[in-house]
Amino acid sequence: MKSILPVLTIIAAVLFIWTLAVVPMNMHLTADQAQRSGAIVTPDTPVARKETNGIVLALKNPHLIALTYVGKRPNLPSPHQVGLEMFDTIFGKKITSKRSLVYHGWITLAPTLLGFAIGTLLGVLLAVGIVFSRVMDKSVMPWAIVSQTIPILALAPMIIVVLGAAGIHGVLPKSVIAAYLSFFPVVVGMVKGLRSPDHMQLDLLRTYSTNNVQSFWKLRLPSSTPYLFASLKIGISASLIGTIVAELPTGAKAGFGARMLVGDQYGQPILSWAALFAAALTAAALVGIISLVERGALRKMGMKPA
Repeated sequence: MKSILPVLTIIAAVLFIWTLAVVPMNMHLTADQAQRSGAIVTPDTPVARKETNGIVLALKNPHLIALTYVGKRPNLPSPHQVGLEMFDTIFGKKITSKRSLVYHGWITLAPTLLGFAIGTLLGVLLAVGIVFSRVMDKSVMPWAIVSQTIPILALAPMIIVVLGAAGIHGVLPKSVIAAYLSFFPVVVGMVKGLRSPDHMQLDLLRTYSTNNVQSFWKLRLPSSTPYLFASLKIGISASLIGTIVAELPTGAKAGFGARMLVGDQYGQPILSWAALFAAALTAAALVGIISLVERGALRKMGMKPA
C-alpha cells in the first residue's frame, strides 16, 4: 500500500490540474457556440472571439463552465470524455473492428516487440564488444552516443523511404525505428553493468586462472543483470515511441499513431487523446511485465529485487 500511495497521489494531482485546465482551454469555443446557438447570455457576456483570456471569460460566464466539459470537439477533452472513449473503444467494440483500440494496439505492439528484440540483441552484443575491446570502446561508443542526437522525427521518414524503395514494407521498417531507439539504453546499461565488478573480484578470478570468457559468465554477466533490466524498461518504452513515430509519416491506416492522425485530421481530439492514453497504458503494462521477470530472475540468482 505504501508503494501505491505515491503513485495514486501523483495521478490524482494530474487529474485535478487537468480538470481545472479544461475550463480556460475550452471556454472560448463554448461561449462562441452558445452565442451561435442562441443560448441565453447575460448582458455583460463578451463575445468569445473578443475575449483573449479564457479564465476571465469563465469568470464572466460561470453558467457556461459546465458546458466546457461536454463539448464534442474540445480543445482539451475532459478526463471523463477520454475515459468514456477509451472504455467504448476497448470494451465496446469487437477486437477486429478498426474502431477498436485493442485492434490498433496489436498493430503497434507487433513491430514494437520485434524492434525491442532486435535493439536488445544489438545492444548487448555491442556492450560486450565495447567492454572487451579497447578499439570498439574508442570507436563504437562515441558513434552510438552521436546517433542519439539525430531527431527521430527527421530520421523516421528517411528510413521508411529507403526501405520502401528496397521493397521492404509493413512491420520491418517500423521495427527498425523501434530498434534504433531501444538499443542505446541497453548499450549504456550493459556497459555499466559489465564493468561493475571491482578489481578485487576480478583479481580473485585471475588467481583461479580464469580467462575472459569464464569471467564473463561467472562474474560480469551476473553483475550486469540489474543494469540490464533497468535498461530494458527504458528500451521497451522507447520502442513503443519509435513505432508510433514511424506510423505518423507513412499515413498508416492502423495503430496508435494512425488513430492519433485520424483524430487530428478530422478535428476529433478525443480520439487522439484516447489513443495517447492507450499507448501510455500499453507501455506501463510492458514495463510491468519486465519488472515481474526481473523480480523472478533476481530471486533465482540470489539477489534482492529493488
